Amino acid sequence: MSEPVNVQRRRLLGTTSSLAGASLLGLALGGNAIAKSVAQAPQGLVPTFNNIRQIRAGTLDVGYVDAGPADGPVAILLHGWPYDIHSFIDVVPRLTAAGYRVIVPHLRGYGTTRIVSPDTPRNGEQAVVAVDMIALMDALKIRKAVVAGFDWGARTACIMAALWPERCEALVSVSGYLIGSQEGNRKPLPPQAELQWWYQFYFATERGAAGYAANVDSFNKLIWQLASPQWRFDDATFARSARAFNNPDHVEIVVHNYRWRLGLAQGEAQYDALETRLAQLPKIGIPSITMEGDANGAPHPPPAAYAGQFTGKYQHIDVGTGIGHNLPQEAPKAFADAVLRVTRL
Repeated sequence: MSEPVNVQRRRLLGTTSSLAGASLLGLALGGNAIAKSVAQAPQGLVPTFNNIRQIRAGTLDVGYVDAGPADGPVAILLHGWPYDIHSFIDVVPRLTAAGYRVIVPHLRGYGTTRIVSPDTPRNGEQAVVAVDMIALMDALKIRKAVVAGFDWGARTACIMAALWPERCEALVSVSGYLIGSQEGNRKPLPPQAELQWWYQFYFATERGAAGYAANVDSFNKLIWQLASPQWRFDDATFARSARAFNNPDHVEIVVHNYRWRLGLAQGEAQYDALETRLAQLPKIGIPSITMEGDANGAPHPPPAAYAGQFTGKYQHIDVGTGIGHNLPQEAPKAFADAVLRVTRL
């Protein structure tokens, strides 16, 4: 898939690297650490991350990929719903080849990440996912990192950059500034915009919660198709990520996230102060790149609507052609290039 890139709507010259097909092979060029993190698949199957590590971080036992040199600069890559760590399968080798240590965690409710105590709420509010990631950095003794992501992962990275800028070297956020609030979400949108959020209203009902629980894989495959209408992923690619949805907390966390957004579910009181700060839509002052695919079928704001939220060095990149919501997986070179570029703005 080609990945033409426009920076502030100016076309960058050059051709797409042929690394897309060779990225998992060629990691032999120096990369024992890389090779250990990516399993070469038998012919006809998709490659997967292997050697998933586990670490206790805050209220979670987090499953994560740790690839590249241990002493390299750190990039933390954060996936969204309904995706998993394999959104970055072709991004990781590009970053490790450039000397980065790359951390790719399963968010709460995905893969091998578990909420440790049965008494801890299965909370999906926006602040808690960012708290999870700061706890992960503490557990791994990472002082500072480039944070990058899409969907829930982009929102989490934005929150980290806004509330803990001392922990964030720079930010790459697909679809821009995604911090919100319950109060802001109370305002009705125009009908066409409301239509795009159909699943949020579905999850607001008990029928929706039961329907999602009964049909997780088919539901999420539909979201992939709607959010990236020009991405021709195959069944094996979807199945690789779908394994991450087989998590005992997945459904409850997803449903809570969307109900919380509409004010239909409460978060945990210990995060109220953070949510109060986030409701003020804090500016982000660290170096930042925002990105958007030209065929993103998921709800997303136009770049002009959020550019003013970035007060430091800032650049917006449009990626085409036919790139949808899962930008790191659909356009891995463009995403990796942004991570490598953002500290040099």
